[in-house]
Amino acid sequence: MRIGILGTGRMGAWLAEELCWDHEVMVHDKDPRKMKYFIKVHRALSVEEFASFKPELLINCVPLGSTIQAFQEVMPHLPEDCIISDIASVKTGFREFYLECGRPFVSSHPMFGPTLANIRDLHDENAIIISESCEKGAEFFRNFYRNLKIRIFTYSFEQHDKTVAYSLATPFASTMVFAACMKKQEAPGTNFKKHMAIARGLLSEDDRLLTEIMFNPYTIRQLELIGSKLAYLTHIIRQRDYDEMKKFLDSLRENIRD
Repeated sequence: MRIGILGTGRMGAWLAEELCWDHEVMVHDKDPRKMKYFIKVHRALSVEEFASFKPELLINCVPLGSTIQAFQEVMPHLPEDCIISDIASVKTGFREFYLECGRPFVSSHPMFGPTLANIRDLHDENAIIISESCEKGAEFFRNFYRNLKIRIFTYSFEQHDKTVAYSLATPFASTMVFAACMKKQEAPGTNFKKHMAIARGLLSEDDRLLTEIMFNPYTIRQLELIGSKLAYLTHIIRQRDYDEMKKFLDSLRENIRD
């Protein structure tokens, strides 16, 4: 298959490196220096070059917030039957865009990033394929993820964003609060070190990505829930209520039980 990839940041570069061995791949990034180390791929210095390449699938990996604009810039240079695809972490507005443009599409979300995941061994990782996607595009990504032993889930656009608010925004918010409370001092505890490693990994991600995930419309409800639980825990600690603390800890263990 001829595959075009827009954006060669971490996810775009990873996809290009994975796909180029079994497909013909052309990449484009507005910063041409990001494309200089690729092997076995075509490099497009402008989106106009996709017209002669004639991709069958175009995967948009530009930063979240610029995805739809990037689609609008490249679509005049794509064949009418080219499947357009995004891997965005938040899908707000994408359903309406795809319906309006009238092209076949597939929307998916690898639920991991090259920064924190072991991209050489992804068998413990997950990916979501949006149920409204065209069957040909969905089948392509199902095969791609299966070959990497990635677990696949199928959600609607709305279900996806609700899941992301729970599975990404909640731990992201907790990690941000942890980082916000840091002091410049040594704290040698093992749990502290693990939390610090998570915080450093998270904060090495792109600011726009983190912002858009936190600005997911469903994030507010999750933050309100975190706030209410913290208020409850604060009350227990302030009252030094051993019985209530025991109930609270038991409820936490029940929540995380397999």
